[in-house]
Amino acid sequence: MSQQQKQQYSLNKLEKRIRRQVGQAINDFAMIEEGDRIMVCLSGGKDSYTMLSVLRYLQQVAPVSFKIIAVNLDQKQPGFPEHILPQYLQEAGVDYRIIEEDTYAIVKEKIPEGKTTCSLCSRLRRGILYRTAKELGATKIALGHHRDDMLETLFLNMFHGGSLKSMPPKLVSDNGEHVVIRPLAYVKEKDIQVYADAQKYPIIPCNLCGSQKNLQRQSIKDMLRQWDQQFPGRIESMFTAMQNVVPSHLTDNKLFDFAGVKQTGTPMIDGDTAFDQQVITGNVFQKEDNDIDMSINVVNIGKS
Repeated sequence: MSQQQKQQYSLNKLEKRIRRQVGQAINDFAMIEEGDRIMVCLSGGKDSYTMLSVLRYLQQVAPVSFKIIAVNLDQKQPGFPEHILPQYLQEAGVDYRIIEEDTYAIVKEKIPEGKTTCSLCSRLRRGILYRTAKELGATKIALGHHRDDMLETLFLNMFHGGSLKSMPPKLVSDNGEHVVIRPLAYVKEKDIQVYADAQKYPIIPCNLCGSQKNLQRQSIKDMLRQWDQQFPGRIESMFTAMQNVVPSHLTDNKLFDFAGVKQTGTPMIDGDTAFDQQVITGNVFQKEDNDIDMSINVVNIGKS
């Protein structure tokens, strides 16, 4: 097998894995239902390009019918190459809208020099996207956050927010009018990076977020990247932990009735044996080679 054939084989394998993981997330959280009109938020970054690509594939093979409309918010950042996304989407045959709002000027006016712009920028962008979704009659809003984003948010909230929460794969919007989904919830960022590089997507950098130094999220990202290199499997185990929450072994008395805990006289499965060494029986450390024969056709997307 030639080097080129090996590279194509690896890319095909990666593509199948990403498609399978997206299909599984959609199925696990009932993200997409029959007749949905999904507004895919396209920033011009690797994540949203990959999300759009996989959702378009799923349109062809999924057991439910749904529509896609790509939406980009042109925030009028200086030097923004406004021709790139329309050209890409037209050539790909994707229905799209470009929304022009000068949020860049507002952020620069309101946020002092040296302070992070993410909070205000996110609020402004979110409001515009919600309004656009309503105008377009979208039933779902798809965002390109991936597995690593969710883990980073978990640690950000623990370290700086004093709460145990992350980005949910599916939620109701702030105004209660929309359902927001994150189809890449199970996908690794490094897989997305390799895939996006291979696809040669026309990446558009963000001059607001990307130009900021010493962001807390970047610090968390660096920590997780170091752990991933130093302790293979740790990231997978942490993400699995987010899906195996045991309120009786935390300290939130709003989630568990600690006051009502009494002796029963019978053995308890979730008693102090929970502190014994756990044996991982799932597929957390399953070889990725097993992904190659998995078919997205068997995933019942959105089926209850």
